[in-house]
Amino acid sequence: MTPDVLAFGETMAALRADDPLFLGGSLKLSVAGAESNVAIGLARLGHRVCWAGLTGADEFGRLVRRTLRAEGVDISYSGVTDRGPTGLVVFEPRVADLVRVSYYRTGSAGSLLTIRDLEVALATGARIVHLTGVTAALGEGPRHAVESAARRASEAGALVCLDVNHRSRLWSRGVAAEVLRPLMPHVDILVASDDELPLAAPASAATEGERVTALLDQGVREVVVKRGAEGAAAFAAGRTVSLPAVAVPVRDTVGAGDGFVAGYLSAVLDGEPLEARLDRAVYTGAFAVASRGDWEGLPARHEIDLLRADPGSTLR
Repeated sequence: MTPDVLAFGETMAALRADDPLFLGGSLKLSVAGAESNVAIGLARLGHRVCWAGLTGADEFGRLVRRTLRAEGVDISYSGVTDRGPTGLVVFEPRVADLVRVSYYRTGSAGSLLTIRDLEVALATGARIVHLTGVTAALGEGPRHAVESAARRASEAGALVCLDVNHRSRLWSRGVAAEVLRPLMPHVDILVASDDELPLAAPASAATEGERVTALLDQGVREVVVKRGAEGAAAFAAGRTVSLPAVAVPVRDTVGAGDGFVAGYLSAVLDGEPLEARLDRAVYTGAFAVASRGDWEGLPARHEIDLLRADPGSTLR
């Protein structure tokens, strides 16, 4: 069956500490990865999603694959390799809601991904191909895979969604801009935080308005800007929508952007107009913020409106 969405990238084992690491203590084991977080969010909302990528031939890899299958994500286009281990990410609370992230992914299975690993997945005819800057930052093979997938998907008539998702520990802003800007003619939906937008827009654009206009002129259909606690905005030709963030108790901000993207793409698949797309995005993002973990708190379709209830409500 043709998937609604194809997402590919590196999914890692994830360790979450309750206290700063140097103090010792317990670590909770789960999985995390920008693209697979979006895939899980979309699957929970009732969409057909497949994830393509590589995991190591190890127990962490088994955990990744088991988790994605359990969440309803099709992993039949993914692979297992013994050339590198499954990557690892560690989340460490440092003070208040500030979280420090450490990656152990050099030489990992995910960093070995090439376009050859995606040939069959790209041939499925998915309606949307979801890409992120994280994968492009992992090395030459993954970067080429992102570039080629964007071009091929666009030529095949699929919608291409790119989340800039800049990770300063993986690459510099300058290198990120050099890689991501040439992709824009193939991108239909661009998602970026307000500080990431310059990495996708032409260097000559100095303000947000100029950047958005330049991106739309390059062929991007929708530019979606995340503003954190201030909400988000979506721009299309002749149309601009801004919405405030949903006020929720903050438990964990990691993964909020992926929840946001899952909600936005879900509404795109449902044929919703721009404002409804952004509305679903800010609400699914709020579920992530109000829950611990990258994806664990994301809603099922029948739960989307839970956060519209009065605070402290009891559902009986």
